[in-house]
Amino acid sequence: MSTLLEPFRYEFFVNGLIVSVLSGALCGLVGVYVILRGMSYIGHGMSHAIFGGAIVSFVLKINFYLGAGAWGFLSALMINRVARRRIIGADAAIGVITTASFAVGIILISLNHSFTRNFEAALFGNILAVTVVQTFVVLGVTIATGLVVLLSYRRLLFTTFDPEVAEASGIDTGRVDTLFALILATLIVATMNVMGVLLIAAALVIPAASARMLTDSFSRMLWLAILIGAVSGFVGIYLSWFLNIASGAFIVLGNAAFFAVVYAISGFRGARLRLRGAETHV
Repeated sequence: MSTLLEPFRYEFFVNGLIVSVLSGALCGLVGVYVILRGMSYIGHGMSHAIFGGAIVSFVLKINFYLGAGAWGFLSALMINRVARRRIIGADAAIGVITTASFAVGIILISLNHSFTRNFEAALFGNILAVTVVQTFVVLGVTIATGLVVLLSYRRLLFTTFDPEVAEASGIDTGRVDTLFALILATLIVATMNVMGVLLIAAALVIPAASARMLTDSFSRMLWLAILIGAVSGFVGIYLSWFLNIASGAFIVLGNAAFFAVVYAISGFRGARLRLRGAETHV
């Protein structure tokens, strides 16, 4: 029993555990809107864009959260604006804008020969190295995002499923898109040093995709995605302690394993329903 409780004796592990659970729940919540909007690629793209913004912030000696957050917010607004013109799809808009932002960061690194800051944590994440300040930042962002989603539930729901009808009904879809862009940018900035640029997209998409296969109810899908993300965060970091595996990557693998199980079960159920339907027609 003492062996199972050993990790909880260390403050850095407890901080990492809290942050991984909060980050998983937060990504699950926002991820539902991401996949239903058909923008599953945005987590990957936005994290790359904000990585570029983080480098710009360092070069200009601006606070990381303010500089990277503002950069990510503007990138999300540009993506929404380009995608809403219907000339190109959201995926193309994400690809153009976010890769350009990432390229700006790489150019600044190559030009600034005195660049000494280590951005490895931003790329790959380091949950077990989070500070108390970062823990409170993730907690604050999680609470704030939950409140915003709760207060704007109907507007976000309407705009996500049918923006044309929502606009005809008097909803300012442009303002809702701006709000969603702010939520997404804030989430990625808060969790970048935890999950890393390369893993945020998976944390956004996989829990929500798993929840989508489990229910057709939007409200249940929200709660399931939050639960899956939080449980995956807890189990992933706990097991990674004993297996001596990178925590962020193991959390994503746990999400992927759960998705595979749900996918297999849903496929089996679908096959049984089709078989029953064929038998009733015989």
